[in-house]
Parts: sequence; structure tokens; C-alpha cells
Amino acid sequence: MGRGRYCPSSYLRFSSSLRFLSANAASESAPNFTLEFTDLCSKGLTKQAFDRFHPLIWADPPLFSHLIQSCMPQNSPSLGKQLHSLVITSGSSKDRFISNHLLNMYSKFGNLQAAVSLYNVMFRKNIMSSNILINGHLHVGDLEGARKLFDEMPDRNVATWNAIVAGFIQFEFNEEGLWLFREMHVSGFTPDDFTLSSVLRGCAGLKALFVGRQVHCCVMKCGLEFHLVVGSSLAHMYMKCGSLGEGERVIKSMPIRNMVAWNTLIAGNAQNGYSESVLDLYNMMKMAGFRPDKITFVSVLSSCSELATLGQGQQIHADVIKTGASLVVGVISSLISMYSRCGCLEDSIKVFLESEEADLVSWSSMIAAYGFHGRGVEAVELFEEMEQEELEPNDVTFLSLLYACSHCGLKDKGLEFFKLMTEKYGIKPSLQHYTCVVDLLGRFGCLDEAEAMIRLMPVKGDAIIWKTLLSACKIHKNADMARRIAQEVLKLDPQDSASYVLLSNIHASAKMWQDVSEVRKAMRDRRVKKEPGVSWLEIKHQVHQFCMGDKAHPQSEEIDLYLKELTAEMKLHGYVPDTGSVLHDMDNEEKEYSLTHHSEKMAIAFALMNTPAGAPIRVMKNLRICSDCHVAIKIISDIKNREIIVRDASRFHHFKNGKCSCRDYW
Repeated sequence: MGRGRYCPSSYLRFSSSLRFLSANAASESAPNFTLEFTDLCSKGLTKQAFDRFHPLIWADPPLFSHLIQSCMPQNSPSLGKQLHSLVITSGSSKDRFISNHLLNMYSKFGNLQAAVSLYNVMFRKNIMSSNILINGHLHVGDLEGARKLFDEMPDRNVATWNAIVAGFIQFEFNEEGLWLFREMHVSGFTPDDFTLSSVLRGCAGLKALFVGRQVHCCVMKCGLEFHLVVGSSLAHMYMKCGSLGEGERVIKSMPIRNMVAWNTLIAGNAQNGYSESVLDLYNMMKMAGFRPDKITFVSVLSSCSELATLGQGQQIHADVIKTGASLVVGVISSLISMYSRCGCLEDSIKVFLESEEADLVSWSSMIAAYGFHGRGVEAVELFEEMEQEELEPNDVTFLSLLYACSHCGLKDKGLEFFKLMTEKYGIKPSLQHYTCVVDLLGRFGCLDEAEAMIRLMPVKGDAIIWKTLLSACKIHKNADMARRIAQEVLKLDPQDSASYVLLSNIHASAKMWQDVSEVRKAMRDRRVKKEPGVSWLEIKHQVHQFCMGDKAHPQSEEIDLYLKELTAEMKLHGYVPDTGSVLHDMDNEEKEYSLTHHSEKMAIAFALMNTPAGAPIRVMKNLRICSDCHVAIKIISDIKNREIIVRDASRFHHFKNGKCSCRDYW
């Protein structure tokens, strides 16, 4: 490191000062000097600190450590190199204390080459020197270099083990991290709070509940069960492993509950599908005096997305703005998804366009939102715009694109993206990508091509990909292929009720009642129960839920009467009930009654009775909307002059003026 290269002339004025170090300089009050010097360094005023106190720094070289530390928050590698030159010129480069600070500086700046070069010429290395360099390797993702240095160390301490264990777990090499923790234990080292928190994250990543419980015993032996960070990590592990109750017990046993504990509790409930509990906990957290942060908002908004509770989502959006989190990219992505899944695509677009700095996740979320609402052309245009912004798409981006193309009939474009993903961006297709392509081909009527893809793809197919093809067989009324494909699904998942129902629907459409009876008998023999259709909607911040023929709702009698009148009005406008889609062999009147009381029709009737004229209606359903309801809701939207938005298990349908946004391609 050449002196002329790294040191500006103003930094070299000390050279003449060496001759004039006098009693005056040495006699300054040490406490006053230290306070003023460290204060300047802590404020990042490195040059001022050096210019003012360089005679004393020269007399006491360890003070260089403060200057070195002060340049790191400024993220100024050039300043760090200048300080290194000064250390060399002062003759202090052999000082291990200063060298370790320089080593740490280069490691934090990500300049691994400089850190390794310095480490190799250090005269007196210690364990701390090696620990710093291990962290330097990990900082740039060089796990191999970190492990090599770790293995070469003659002596280690707890900090060494912490660095290597946490490093491997950070990069999701969880099994290796847990194995290193075992070696640490065998070597006689006692883990601390940092070790245990890292190891618990590794257990959570692997969903290794049994190992996590063993680590819990270790936590108790170390007396750290009430430590805030360890306790939160322990609760997170249990919740990530699906044991929500054990995680909640850990949180409740903690004498103090901080923001991390609240976020762990909220995120755990969200990950385990308890969306209503998430919203309750969010309100409890605020009442306890805690202010939600970006981590809280991501979990809570995802729960609003699942429940499709627009009113609550809007309230949380207001909290986001109040707390200043509206510029956080993770929160922006969550807001885009929340509005999209609540049926408000225009609000998703507004959030995306107003974001000052959208990242890849935000772009991918917006592409997914367009696809979910059947706006495939806009999804493709947004992707092309993203490429122009030089943002490199990832596997999630392409998954969203393929989904958008499959739901809009953009077969050629979808296949083009599948090829682009592998050939240009080098992304290896996952099973989910293949499932989207099978859906794309199947919806378009290329059933043989779709089946060939499943049988020839390099990854093993699951029940979902075969069921996707089975759905396509129903759309295109290919009963022969449906029987064959249904067998493939049931081999993998004999209890999958949807496959039996799809096959029954195909037979029922062809009025093959004997075949329908055989399928239903197989369901009874195997004790397979059909998942009931459930629809829900939010009115005045209250969620109303409906099941087919449900009499539990307080207004069930009024709804029943309204549906009878509505059906009669629909028939005057050309509605003909699709009795052929009813699975049971019953008379037409019974079939009509069954169709009339599908859960989505009940929800829409309730909304028409309880919302102002002209107000949009948003209904969510857990299953795919049936063909009869699809036709019926188009007619209802026309005769009642309402926009009706239905989210089913597959996508959104926007019904308006007698038409659907899917253009009957669903």
C-alpha cells in the first residue's frame, strides 16, 4: 500500500510534527482528549479527529483503532486504505490490536482479497484474527474459505464456533450448521445466546421439530429460556415446525414480551394459517403499547390477503402510512398482494405506481396481480418493462408470468417465456413451473402434449400436476383421458376428494349416472369426504360465511326467499339451470334447488339485500366456481346493475354488465 497512493497531503502533515512532540502535547488532559477524540470519531469526523490530535495519535498508536472504526459506518474503503497507509508509516503495522481492526475493516467492506493479504503478513495472529477473517469469508458468501480457515485453526473459542455455525445456517446449509453445533458440544464448548438462536433458526429451516426440542433442553440447561432473543427464536422454531401451541407457550412464559416476541407470535399464526388470530394479536399488540414495524405489517397484510378482508386491510394500510413504513419495499409488495387478493386490482396498481423504489419482489407481485385478475396482456407488458429497467427476473417472476398466460389463453407466449427462463436466465424449472405449463397446454386443448410433458419432465410429478390435467379433461369433456389421469392422481393421493368430484362431474355431464354412482361408491368405501364449498364476504367490517344449504345464518329464511325471486327473474333473462352438472341422480326440481343454493349465490343474494344499490360486491370462495354459477352471476350483474367480483380457488372473475373478465376462458 504505497504512501503516495492512499494518503492525501493533508493527512501527512504529521510527519514534521514528530520532531516537535513536546511536553505541551503530552500534557493535555487525557480524559478531555479521549472524550473529544472519540466523540469526533463516533460522528464520522475522521479527518477532523486526525488533524486535531495527530501528535497524540502518533504517540499512542492504538488510538488508530477509533479512526479505523469511524470510517466503516461511512462506507468509505478509500478512507480505510488511507488510514492503513498511516498505520504503516507510523511503524505500527506489527501491532496486533491495530492489525485486527484493519482486518475487521476490510472484512466489513467486503474486500476479502485485502483482508487475506493482511492476515497472511500479520506477525502475531491470535484467535480473534482468525475469527474476523472467517466472518470476512462469510460476508462475501465464501463458505468454503471460511470452513478451510476454521479447520486449520489450532485453537478456537465460542466466538469461532458461533461464526461458523451462524454462517452456514445464514446461507441455509442448515444440516451442516447443526452438525457443526454437535461438534461444538462434543468439543466441550458451552453455547451462548448467539449460538442457540442460530441453531434454532437452522431447526426452523429444516422443520426439524425433534432436534428443536433437544435444543430446547440445551436452552434450559444454559438458563436462557427467558432470554428475549433465545425465547423468540425458540417460539419461531416451534411455529415454523407446525407446533403453534408449543411456540405460544414459550412466548407466554417469557416475563417480558418485546417487539420481536410479538412479531414471532403474529408471524407464527400467519404461517400456520390462523389468519383471524393474526388480526386479533395485531390489535392486542397495539393495545399493549407496541408500535408495529415492517415485519409486523408483512405478516398482518398477508392474513388480510388470505381472508380477503378489504376493510381491515385498508385500516392496516393507514397504519403503514402513519408509521412511515409505506416506503419499505417488503411492505409495498404485501400491499400490492393484499389489494389484489381482495379484488381491488386498481388499488394494487396505484400502490405499485406510487412506490419510489420498487424491487424485484414488487414487480413480481404486480405481475402476479395482473395474472390473478385475468389481465395476461398487461402482465406480459409489465415484464417487458421490467427487463428494460434491467431487473433480472427470478423463478417467482416466471411462475407469475406462466400463470398469467395460462389463464388468458396466451399459449405461444407462455411457452416462449418457459424457454426464455431456461435459456437466457439459466433458471432450472421447478415442479410448479411445469404445472403452470401443463395448465397452459391443457386449457388450450393440447391434452396429449400436456400429458407427454408430465411423463417426460426431469422432476417427479405430484398429485397437483396430474389434477391440473384432469381439470383440463373436464373443460374439454375428454372422459377417456379423464379416467386414466384420475388413476394417476389417486395413486399419489387416494384421499384427494377433488379428483373424485372432477371425474364425477365429467360423467354427470355425459349423463353417465352409473359411472357417477361407481365414483361415489369408491369415495364411500375409502371414506373420502368432499370438501364443502364455502363462500364469504365482508360487509361493514364483519365477515359473513355461507355453505351450500346452510341455515345457520340469521337471515337464512330471507336469503332463501330472495333467491327464489332472483332465480325467477334470471329465467326471464335467459337463465337455464345447468342441471347436468349436479352429481346426484335426482329430479330436475331438486337439482334446481341444489344449484340455487350454492354458497356463492347465497353470498351474492345476502350482499344484494344488505348493500346500497350500485355498490360492488366482493365474494371469496374456497373452491373453483361451477359453470352454472358462472352463467348465473353474469346475468345477475346485468339485471341488478352491479359489479360482482368473485375470487375462487383459481383466479378472480369480474362480472359486469352481463360479462365476465375471464371471457369464459377459465
